[in-house]
Amino acid sequence: MLQIPLDLPALHQARSRIADAVIHTAQWQNDPLSEELGVALQLKLENLQRTGSFKLRGATHKIDRLLSQHRPSGVIAASAGNHAQGVARAAALAGLRAVVVMPVNAPITKVQACRKLGADVRLVGENLEQAADQARRIAADEGLTFLHPYDDWDVIAGQASCGLEMFEDAPEMTLAIVPLGGGGLISGIALALKLQNPAIRIVGVQTEAVPPYRRFLVDGSLEEVPPGAHTIADGIKVKRPGELTRRVIARYVDEIVTVDDNAIAEAIVTLLERTRTIGEGAGVVGLAALMQKKISLRDKDLAVCVISGGNVDMTLVGRSIDYGLASSGRLMSVAVTISDAPGQLLRLIRNVAELGMNIRHVEHRRGELHVPVGMTEVILQMETRDFAHQRELLTHLAGEGLTVRNLLGIERG
Repeated sequence: MLQIPLDLPALHQARSRIADAVIHTAQWQNDPLSEELGVALQLKLENLQRTGSFKLRGATHKIDRLLSQHRPSGVIAASAGNHAQGVARAAALAGLRAVVVMPVNAPITKVQACRKLGADVRLVGENLEQAADQARRIAADEGLTFLHPYDDWDVIAGQASCGLEMFEDAPEMTLAIVPLGGGGLISGIALALKLQNPAIRIVGVQTEAVPPYRRFLVDGSLEEVPPGAHTIADGIKVKRPGELTRRVIARYVDEIVTVDDNAIAEAIVTLLERTRTIGEGAGVVGLAALMQKKISLRDKDLAVCVISGGNVDMTLVGRSIDYGLASSGRLMSVAVTISDAPGQLLRLIRNVAELGMNIRHVEHRRGELHVPVGMTEVILQMETRDFAHQRELLTHLAGEGLTVRNLLGIERG
């Protein structure tokens, strides 16, 4: 088996080197979520880290290690956003030039954040892999040092500081749930935890749309990701897993599960409601996996779930919230065909109000081919309690002899 050149003293040294640059983030036991999910649950809130994600840890440590050997003319990174911000801040603190290459579809908030930190941002390629290839070419042309976002032992050692904090704050923990993209974070956390207590279970969570590691722990294979794969968890949309991270994952990670975008959107909403903090899609996949019961839980488990980042594109927040509300039964859109006569719309709205639903939007449709002459179609968007509440409305309206279509098409037991 290939060597892993990081031991516990090396991880503690890395943590010491970056202590002034990073925050020991809060690890909050959330009692309502614990009760709901059936496990004692603590949330490691890396969304409250400087630059909004854990990536600052690895980038800062990598640059510190570079400076201890020689002073580079500058550094360059390829990233969908969080690694770029970490590199930009760490480079600025060290007085180094920083270039970051991001895919053309990178969230605008992350692009702007990097520029505010003084980085030279270049938008290239349709995905992270294309951006990384271009970053390496620029590095060679301009004499810059390329900083890999995850496949680097110094980066992994920096990310391990998150795991050391987790264990320090909850030495009795039995389960760690960690987002998995390229594998830098889970590798660092797995080393930090397993080298102190091998009995702690480590579970990695990927998005179903981009799951290269899905079968890795079963048969060692990496799944090929379709070119057009899309997910709201852009921070872990990594199609080219690392070589070094694979060594750590193979040895120290116990399980890998996946979640879909519906579950991720629900988790964004839940985190916002329960902690009053925002998590990006990639940052909340662990919580999504717990909510979807993708992770087997044992009696007396103490789970620590890493919320790895909060740099969500603000244009997506409203859509993500509505998406999460709809997929959890709290937002409903229906089309109801009623007689186009005075008082019928009022009667419909009263029916909705009597069931305790709040109407957010009303739209009238007349003269369309699917609506009979003398009738009108009313589109209602409503806030509901759950899917049972929605079924109550559908049953009630059908009992009134009305034709109703559930436009979201979501029905759960």
